[in-house]
Amino acid sequence: MSPHLTRYTSHLSLLTLFLLLTSLGNFNPQALRPVGEPASSGNPGSTFLPRRMSLSSETGYLTKEALPFTIIPQRPRREVIIYVVQPGDVVTGIAQKFGLRPETIQWSNSQLYPYPDLLYIGEELFILPVDGVYHKVEAGDTLESIAEEYEVDPSAILQSEYNDITDPGTLVVGQMLVVPGGSKPYVAQVIYAEPPSGAAQGSGNFTWPVSGVITQGYWGGHQALDIGAPCGTSIYASDAGYVAAVGWMDGYGNHILLSHGNGWETLYAHLSQVLVRADTSVQRGALIGRVGITGRSTGCHLHFEIRQYGTKRNPFGLLP
Repeated sequence: MSPHLTRYTSHLSLLTLFLLLTSLGNFNPQALRPVGEPASSGNPGSTFLPRRMSLSSETGYLTKEALPFTIIPQRPRREVIIYVVQPGDVVTGIAQKFGLRPETIQWSNSQLYPYPDLLYIGEELFILPVDGVYHKVEAGDTLESIAEEYEVDPSAILQSEYNDITDPGTLVVGQMLVVPGGSKPYVAQVIYAEPPSGAAQGSGNFTWPVSGVITQGYWGGHQALDIGAPCGTSIYASDAGYVAAVGWMDGYGNHILLSHGNGWETLYAHLSQVLVRADTSVQRGALIGRVGITGRSTGCHLHFEIRQYGTKRNPFGLLP
């Protein structure tokens, strides 16, 4: 006999026995009560049914009942917490973990404003329970001046459950205040350079400088692309131009600034190697450096910016 037929015959036999006992009234449902639940104390003729079963008056069979359920809402966080930066972290990824805007991470940690790339492994960051700004009270601060600085109503700070303000007229220097809904203006970092004689001219058509994966996109506080790739991966000039600057810059680490002679500039940062010299021309697609982890970086990647007359543009709209 096949295993499938044996299994089918066994199931059919058990079902037949169950129906027979039920019809004869010899079945005692008390044997199925949940562990720890007492037997029914009603009339001698009464029976106890498990919570998940019911006896049909029409068929006389036991049937499963629909189980009610309750959705338990997630309890909102009511305090500021500390997050330790891990390898590969970027501001947008950290913000996503806690359901916040990336600007909130940036505005709540002074070392990231206005440079959101200034992350290093092991660094501790303030994580607010809501979007806004984390403000450290300084001498001369008032509730009104803080509210005006971050463009909110003073009541938003005073009535916030995250703040312990005993006297609105006297704030304590060094006290940390959550400013729900607050914001800071973006501070543009502009670098200008003069082209040398005979410098290569760009076309205004840009190519991807490296092959990799986008680890952080373009947003208000991070007007660039972070392209993840193994350390040592080749980096190429996105357009023809000249090397306006090379060297070390806090946060950027080893970097290259190319001026394309037509109002456009591109910046390449966190390099492990710089393969060009300042004031030299480069052609579109020329090898200029290699991916690294220099400066403030939590993993191997290229920080890539495109600027037009000093204003940072979204590379996604300019790359093929």
